[in-house]
Amino acid sequence: MSERRVIRTAAAPAAVGPYSQAVVAGDLLFTAGQIPLKPDGETVEGDIEDQTRQVLTNLRAVLEAGGSSPARVVKCTVFLRDMNDFARVNAVYAEVFSDSPPARSAVQVARLPFDVGVEIEAVALLGDA
Repeated sequence: MSERRVIRTAAAPAAVGPYSQAVVAGDLLFTAGQIPLKPDGETVEGDIEDQTRQVLTNLRAVLEAGGSSPARVVKCTVFLRDMNDFARVNAVYAEVFSDSPPARSAVQVARLPFDVGVEIEAVALLGDA
């Protein structure tokens, strides 16, 4: 039976509820959705590109704390407050996931925590690329 291990890092914002930043199960790492908060909990107020960059910075920090990396991501889910931001989010996303990008879904949602514009979660393989 696979063990379950909780991942925590100060390099990304702490969980703001009863959940973990990430969980390792077997050879997979499952991240919680990352939003544009700085590690100190301050919300990034910039445009959707600034918000997306912070989300991806947080995601990288959680992946690395769990023993993975963006290159090992197999699936992302992108939650958008406004699907009209899709192309702008996609351009920033491509800065991180350009070579052999993971599978991905993108959905518009009614509202996100702290009224931010974007949230991204990932599933990744453990280990170095």
